[in-house]
Amino acid sequence: MAFFERLLVAAAAQTKPSQIIPCSFPPRTAQIHHLHSRSKEKTEEEEEEVVEVFEGESIGNRSYWRKKIHSLCAVHGDVDEALRLLDRLRLRGYRPDSLNLASVVHALCAAGRSEEAHRRLLLSAAAGWLPDDRTANVLLARLLDAGTPILTLQVVRCLTDAKPAFVPSLTNYNRLIDQLSSQSQPVEARSLLLDMRSKGRLPNAVSYTALINGFARTGELDHARQLFDEMLEAGIPPNSLTHSVLIKAVLRKRSVDEGREMMVELWRKMQDEREPSVNGAAFANLIDALCREGFFHEVFRIAEEMPQGDSVDQLFAYGQMMDSLCRAGKYHGASRIVYIMRKRGFVPGVASYNHIVHGLSKERGCMRAYQLFKEGTEFGYSPSESTYKVLVEGLCREKDVNKAQDVAEFMLQRDAVDRTRIYNIFLSALRLADNPSEQLNVLISMLQKQCQPDVVTLNTVIHGFCKIGKVDEAKRILDDMLNGNFCEPDVVTFTTIIRGLMDVGRPEESLDVLLNTMPAHKCAPSVVTYNVVLRGLTKLQKVDEAMRLFYDMIGKGFATDSTTYTVVVEGLCSVGRLAEAKRIWDDVIWPSQIHDHYVYGAILRGLCCSGKLDQACDFLYELVDCGVAPGIVNYNIVIDCACRMGLKKEAYQIVGEMRKNGLRPDAVTWRILGKLHQEEGKECIISNQNSELNRIVDLPEEFHDGKIERDGDMLEGITDSSFSGELIEAEVSEDDRVEKNAGSIGDAVNLGQKEPLSRIARRIFGLL
Repeated sequence: MAFFERLLVAAAAQTKPSQIIPCSFPPRTAQIHHLHSRSKEKTEEEEEEVVEVFEGESIGNRSYWRKKIHSLCAVHGDVDEALRLLDRLRLRGYRPDSLNLASVVHALCAAGRSEEAHRRLLLSAAAGWLPDDRTANVLLARLLDAGTPILTLQVVRCLTDAKPAFVPSLTNYNRLIDQLSSQSQPVEARSLLLDMRSKGRLPNAVSYTALINGFARTGELDHARQLFDEMLEAGIPPNSLTHSVLIKAVLRKRSVDEGREMMVELWRKMQDEREPSVNGAAFANLIDALCREGFFHEVFRIAEEMPQGDSVDQLFAYGQMMDSLCRAGKYHGASRIVYIMRKRGFVPGVASYNHIVHGLSKERGCMRAYQLFKEGTEFGYSPSESTYKVLVEGLCREKDVNKAQDVAEFMLQRDAVDRTRIYNIFLSALRLADNPSEQLNVLISMLQKQCQPDVVTLNTVIHGFCKIGKVDEAKRILDDMLNGNFCEPDVVTFTTIIRGLMDVGRPEESLDVLLNTMPAHKCAPSVVTYNVVLRGLTKLQKVDEAMRLFYDMIGKGFATDSTTYTVVVEGLCSVGRLAEAKRIWDDVIWPSQIHDHYVYGAILRGLCCSGKLDQACDFLYELVDCGVAPGIVNYNIVIDCACRMGLKKEAYQIVGEMRKNGLRPDAVTWRILGKLHQEEGKECIISNQNSELNRIVDLPEEFHDGKIERDGDMLEGITDSSFSGELIEAEVSEDDRVEKNAGSIGDAVNLGQKEPLSRIARRIFGLL
């Protein structure tokens, strides 16, 4: 029984008989007459309701329509039809009740339309169709499952405003407080707690723990302490989970010493806690907080000492440490926990162990992962398929094919495993080692072990040979497939062969495969196949053949994509056929509405490489005017062209247009502009140095007077008043072995006129 209900029962029990107000009843004849008249009125109302019929059933038959709506929502899952039926019934005078509303809300939430469920419940409350208290609590619990606490809070406030006597259950309050706190909205959760107390629903330890956790997440330690003290004043004893949540707030403030003291108190609290689940939650929350804040040494210390004792199951504790360390990306640290467990006779869980091996393989720790794999096989560990994939890929990336083959052999020995798929994963990983001969050996091994390769297997081997330029070996495998020794080739097989032939400069054979071999074997080329051929032809400067193939595609109505247009435009621009590229853009690409940033970039790059910056800017601005939003890469192409041409003003104008269109300069943009300013700075320094040297070389014409005016115009901008005549005199006299007491700069220069004038100029310029 809820607390509020217990209060009502207690109040009723304490009521004295003298406090009961007597009631006067009407005479029995009048009462009978009154009941007869009400029965007559009810019969007339039922007759009026029966008159209205919909779909062969009376509108007044509420039981039938409840079952009908519930069947549509719960059995058939057609909530939209149920809503349409409700609308039609309402037009005929039907008034929905709590059961109808509950059926609709449950169905909307089950269909993933929780936002609509919130909205319809709000509308029904505004229209006066309010569910009873029990139904309202059930619906709130259903809405809370969606994890949208702000919307649910609106529903709670709407229901409590429409029904002041309605008080949500303590569980719903606690769940809502927890969700608000988890989404870093502890202020809203705090106001909900106060509202909860004002309505007579007293909070418990769960309420305060959830709220303290919210302030701990936002780093508001003072508010968390205040709530903890308030909890004690209210006579609600905090449990071990409450203490761990408060420790998390302390760790967030980097108060390590205080956190250690509170952890000691937490271990004592755990010994007194009766609920093992609370201790488990407290320990998990503490370890997670330590890992999130980077105190991994504390985690290792706890793993070594286990100060919680028997209050937490040790296997659970080790598993939580491994899980938290893995989520923090510390897979090597998690493997250290594994070694501590094994040393103490514990066997790690398969899921945790697999997570560590998987993470190490992805984080370039495949050697450590392989070591764990070998050790894990001793206690029955077998990696999952995804872990096997990343492990062999990591080993092949490190060129350690033998270890990868060892893992593959282990996987092949498992029962109920798709051996062909295991081989395919291993073959795909061998591509990272650039070792197609090893792929061929694996293929031979498959045949020897009576494992028939599929088309994926053969495509992988063919791709490996084509990647290193051994197209003839790849064609031999294709010939075996065409002759029936293996499975039939597919479009991927032919596309791979065509690309390999193009890469080694054999376009005639590529076209023969496309135009003759593929039709002979009833294999239709895909758009990727055509794109490969077009790109290969344009790279080999065979633009005319590429354009004939492109126009043939267009003429046959073959579907093209943005990659096709990008390749064609790049090929035309590479040979200077900009006019034809522009015509294809106007007649083909733009009407097709199949264009993206790559197509725009190809056109802009072609115009910029031809020095046509104005046309590139016009094209860019026309795209914007037509409602197209060019990407940052497109703007950078034009900005780079302006900077290369030394047009600083135009470059910054393009940057301004980019900002107007909602784009911000990225690192590439600033690097381009930075190079522009560096070039300007170098030119400025060189010009200044040249002018200064020329002015210094002209100095000897004025030196015949035997003096130099420090404040005159002769050395203005070159000399520095901070240099004294004695320093210059000492430098010059030392170089020319003149006495240290030479009179002035003029004397030093006159004494040094026996040297070449350029040497004097260089020395003075070096000094100044």
